[in-house]
Amino acid sequence: MRKVIFAFLLIAGCKPAQRAGISPDAVKPVVVTERTTFDTDDPAIWINPTDPAKSLVIGTDKETGGGLYAFDLKGKIVRKVVGLQRPNNVDVAYGFRLGSAVLDLAICTERGTNSLRFYSLPRLVEIDNGGIPVFEGETERQPMGIAVYTDPVSKTIYVIVGRKSGPADGYLWQYKLIDENGKPILQLVRRFGRYSGKKEIEAIAVDNELGFIYFSDEQTGIRKYHADPAKGNEELAVFGQGQYREDNEGISIYKTGAGEGYLLVSDQSANTFNVYPREGAKGNPNLHERIAIVPVSTRQSDGSDVTNVPLPGFTRGIFVAMSDDRTFQYYDWNDLEIRIKAGR
Repeated sequence: MRKVIFAFLLIAGCKPAQRAGISPDAVKPVVVTERTTFDTDDPAIWINPTDPAKSLVIGTDKETGGGLYAFDLKGKIVRKVVGLQRPNNVDVAYGFRLGSAVLDLAICTERGTNSLRFYSLPRLVEIDNGGIPVFEGETERQPMGIAVYTDPVSKTIYVIVGRKSGPADGYLWQYKLIDENGKPILQLVRRFGRYSGKKEIEAIAVDNELGFIYFSDEQTGIRKYHADPAKGNEELAVFGQGQYREDNEGISIYKTGAGEGYLLVSDQSANTFNVYPREGAKGNPNLHERIAIVPVSTRQSDGSDVTNVPLPGFTRGIFVAMSDDRTFQYYDWNDLEIRIKAGR
């Protein structure tokens, strides 16, 4: 979790990027978005199914009175929903049948109301009647992290939610998203996931094709579980331990082929991303050893997302990461992959 400390630093001969801890060798973004009002936190990429050029980056502005923003591929704000009570993380669900309609959804956590918020895409139209509560009956609620898993066979959509604090086991809750008479509801299907107790769990990512959930247990490591509730709650791996300056944060999954690719995890205070093989090690798919460290131009990045879908100006996909100057930064995947391959 980001802690912003305002100070005046007078360092003779020191460039602004160096004062912010950004490496002079950092990968540069192709696009920096327009600024939000308060505090950007987490992005999700929505691919327009009929015209990829009209795809959007959906991002949260985390504060009481904050909102959910839709940016085009040039970083312009094209739509926004404001007045939310501390929206935190966001993810996208494709093809949810609600009544007679089939919708793509932006789903975000709203900490101030202990709820999830649901908006149809691309217009960010509210469909949840003010929010759907989560972690009901718990003392510690405050939802933060969120990720969507769609069963590749049944097409059932699940929402995995993390929170500010919780128990040592069963910290995450997984819900099935259901249409009930034209209204979305959540059905709890399991509680799972270990927690060190050191800080919090905010960043969650799902590898939909391989069926895995990854989440950042901050200041401990990245934990890995099955996404399908029927496969049980066994922890498959904990990796990245001792490899972060302070907090391990946002997680993104880039696919290079069937079962192959990269896991990118933000080393928030170092302004870098640690990179791990998506497929794991030969003979052990749950052994994820770091293969590269990529310095970026974001500051204190909490959240990120990536896609391998070709988009205008991004021939092999786009990587999006938040920066603490109230913006999101868009990177050409080609630029990141050059650094990844050089680090291997």
